Amino acid sequence: QMQFVESGGGLVQPGGSLRLSCLASGFTADHEAIGWFRQAPGKEREGVACISSSSIGGYTIYADSVRGRFTISREDAKNTAYLEMDNLKPEDPATYYCAADPVQLGSIRPDDFRSWGRGTQVIVSS
Repeated sequence: QMQFVESGGGLVQPGGSLRLSCLASGFTADHEAIGWFRQAPGKEREGVACISSSSIGGYTIYADSVRGRFTISREDAKNTAYLEMDNLKPEDPATYYCAADPVQLGSIRPDDFRSWGRGTQVIVSS
């Protein structure tokens, strides 16, 4: 079964940092864009960040709400992508998911992605 396995979530104070990891399981994602998404209770899933494959430059896209605070990266040798989250705010808590876009449309629209993981929960609280 091709899916991602997310990890690294947890409880952090406002202003704190977390690093999420996303391991591709059952497939190699090095030729696909990888995106991070989040979904808070009662809200729709939203795109957070996306990174293209290294073969086309590894360019990144960020949602306005996280630009300058979150950094997406990938380590193809480990079949893993990361989301470094700094200066976490009260509006950031959610379950965070990653997924792949084999077409590399250059978007962070959830409908463009596949192979969703089960997510990892991020809680921001003092």
